[in-house]
Amino acid sequence: MNTQMYQKQKNLRLGAVSLPVEVIFHIIIGLFALFCIIPFVFVIIISFTDEASIREIGFSFIPTKWSMEGYDHVVKLGEVLWRSYGNSFLISIVGTVLSMVMSIMYAYAMFRRDFQYRGFFTMFAFFTMIFMGGLAPTYVISKQLLGLYNNYAAMIVPLLISPFNLIILRSFFKSSVPDSLIEAASIDGSGEYRTLFQIVVPISMPGIATVSLLTIIGYWNDWFNALIFLDPTDKHVPLQLLLWRMQNNVDYLVQNASNIPPDVNIRDMPKESLRMAMVVFIVVPIACAYPFFQRYIISGLTVGAVKE
Repeated sequence: MNTQMYQKQKNLRLGAVSLPVEVIFHIIIGLFALFCIIPFVFVIIISFTDEASIREIGFSFIPTKWSMEGYDHVVKLGEVLWRSYGNSFLISIVGTVLSMVMSIMYAYAMFRRDFQYRGFFTMFAFFTMIFMGGLAPTYVISKQLLGLYNNYAAMIVPLLISPFNLIILRSFFKSSVPDSLIEAASIDGSGEYRTLFQIVVPISMPGIATVSLLTIIGYWNDWFNALIFLDPTDKHVPLQLLLWRMQNNVDYLVQNASNIPPDVNIRDMPKESLRMAMVVFIVVPIACAYPFFQRYIISGLTVGAVKE
């Protein structure tokens, strides 16, 4: 009886590390997670720190005085702030959905070995990773030919296709979707679109969720396209560009304090706490989006264990 129990416990621990090693791994991973969280906590603390405290003792986890002035300056934007928030959400969601639909279909074409022009489209996507048209041609074509100016399309279309995302999706399709499954679906009379969206996509959800997370972060953080394709007073301005302009205005006032009337106290303007408050405004919404993708990303770790 004891021998059987010992053998059973041995089989359960087969391939597992010893308890001391497991404890060490947990400590290392815990420290790594802590090092990842501490910078963001530090940013939040600085955003609530009074500017005089920053000038006195610098950045600190325990400031001498707390203040909400940085957030007050951002909230004073009022309707403009909330409209830019709505623009960022709309651009990120619509752009991510359209980008993923196009990327999935393109990557599926590169994945299918029986597709005649597979090599051409793969090389076409890879070529754009190495050689770019440049800013001036991109601006002229986007504005004059495609009409991407002062509209939502100017923020969505330039980021629709990413060659890096295409290669990731194609590689994930190759590792998780057996060729025999595609052949079986074809024998059963399934068309290409049905095979893609009812067979390939459900199997590849971990990879699609990962690329979707990268895409939505790219749209959310994009401010450069808004800078060159939107007027300063345009109603489509996203949050990132609005806060970037606000920070530039504050920096300009601080650098040119000698030209400001003496009744305006530029010294007490929350320059550093305002910058950190804007970081919080930008990071918190996209950080809240991660849990929606987390279970797909974690499940993707076990996909490699499924054999054909």
